[in-house]
Amino acid sequence: QGQLVESGGGSVQAGGSLNLSCAASGDLYTKNCIAWFRQAPGKEREGVAAIYTFRGGSPYYINSVKGRFTVSRDDAKNTVFLQMSSLQPEDTAMYYCAALTRDYCHWPLVSTLFAHWGQGTQVSVSS
Repeated sequence: QGQLVESGGGSVQAGGSLNLSCAASGDLYTKNCIAWFRQAPGKEREGVAAIYTFRGGSPYYINSVKGRFTVSRDDAKNTVFLQMSSLQPEDTAMYYCAALTRDYCHWPLVSTLFAHWGQGTQVSVSS
């Protein structure tokens, strides 16, 4: 049916920036809610941002990343991006993209609804 492949993680100092990409293949792009989740050691998986990949899908963000993270998409490349700036140590986590085939993004995100996940990419922010 397709797969999701994340890239772009790494290590930065506080205040730095990273850009993550999620390339979707097969049926996992058009008319999907593509979301970014993160999970830090010992913590539950948290929905960070999402965008619907059809027409003018508006992005969604959790409050802690508003103004710092931007989710966008490139329909020609079947790719969703997460641009992260002003990173803080509390942003350190494994970041995953996930796809849910439906007519909209439900907010807040519920990870158990997402059937398709990428392998994750590590983001580490040092103080």
